[in-house]
Amino acid sequence: MNSTSSGSVLSSSVNTASIVGRKLGTNVYKYTHLEPILYALGVGMSTKDPDHLKFLFEGSEEFCCLPSFGVIPAQTSMFDGVPSLSGLNVDLSRMLHGEQYLELYKPLPTSGELRSVATVADILDKGSGAVLLIDVNTYCGKDLVCYNQFSLFFVGAGGFGGKRTTEKAKLTALPPKRPPDAVISDVTTADQAALYRLSGDWNPLHVDPSFAAVGGFEKPILHGLCTFGFAARNVLKEFANNDVNRFKAIKVRFAKPVYPGQTLQTEMWKEGNRIHFQTKIKETGEVAIAGGYVDIVPALEKPSAREPLMTGGLQSSLVFQEIGRRVKEMGNELVKKVNAIFQWDITKDGNTAMQWTIDLKNGSGAVYQGPARNSVDTTFTLSDEDFMDVVQQKITPQKAFFSGKLKMKGNIMLSQKLEMILKDYAKL
Repeated sequence: MNSTSSGSVLSSSVNTASIVGRKLGTNVYKYTHLEPILYALGVGMSTKDPDHLKFLFEGSEEFCCLPSFGVIPAQTSMFDGVPSLSGLNVDLSRMLHGEQYLELYKPLPTSGELRSVATVADILDKGSGAVLLIDVNTYCGKDLVCYNQFSLFFVGAGGFGGKRTTEKAKLTALPPKRPPDAVISDVTTADQAALYRLSGDWNPLHVDPSFAAVGGFEKPILHGLCTFGFAARNVLKEFANNDVNRFKAIKVRFAKPVYPGQTLQTEMWKEGNRIHFQTKIKETGEVAIAGGYVDIVPALEKPSAREPLMTGGLQSSLVFQEIGRRVKEMGNELVKKVNAIFQWDITKDGNTAMQWTIDLKNGSGAVYQGPARNSVDTTFTLSDEDFMDVVQQKITPQKAFFSGKLKMKGNIMLSQKLEMILKDYAKL
């Protein structure tokens, strides 16, 4: 188990009926792109992995927020109210984070204002301690974006005659009894906890050796929610292709503390749309996160390549057909000059309406409808109307790019060679 950023001991005289259902507080969390990026770095993301750029660079065309960031705005609303509950005596060193559940209803915004409302769901008597279950609903405007359930364990606070179980708790799930389908190892840094705490969990247990010693630890420990973040992003990458829209929910139990610098080994098993996982400390073999799972949304099936794509009256289709005719005439010469593959995603009303590929790398070149069959050098995304403005030289590609009308991924320098083709070979 890992300590949270606040702590208490439950007294034997506590009136559970007066606490269950109590609203703890409402917190407004205002943030810019800085917070999701700092959080991503805190859970081990790195620019060394090109797949991580969309979580680390606000200028990325796909810039988005890690789903597990949903725990961050929820924490403050919860801890603001815990010390004021009757029968609770604050003692930072004696409160442990037992379990965590997070469910997302839509991708988290990369900046803005989130409002979180925390409520006591239940109190349980575990004998050696007491468990406080706290539900937190987080809203963006009127929309519910995510729900958290924190399970907080108070050491030595049991024995008050309360119930041991509740139907309100989100339960963990045991992994299948077979070798994992995927294993990812991450070496945490000596400063992992010092970096993660900047996302808002200021408990000195994670940075101050003397405070950690009071809690019975030989040195500061990693936040449980930091280990949680490592595991969540590994499942997201391995089983959802880093698509945040496909991340539905995650549940974990914090079993053992992790020290910064240790290696986290996430073992994953796919069972339908549920990915079971556990996180081990590689150096000791101990399980740090047990009974974990992530529920993912199935990927949308792509239309069959044999199905004819409708041009939908797009003007750009005529241009690509003309480019195709010219490439047939002068393909060898163009392949020598350009040596690149370009994919175009043409949009209509904000959605991709058509894809075209100009292959000037293989054979004598080709232009065809659909995504590239070989590795793409540069991908361009723009609307049908803006494409025609570029081709007809009403706007330069540079202006289209800087105004946000034209988006590019891959080797952007190659776009200069493409300009030559559009200018010289697409005159209708």
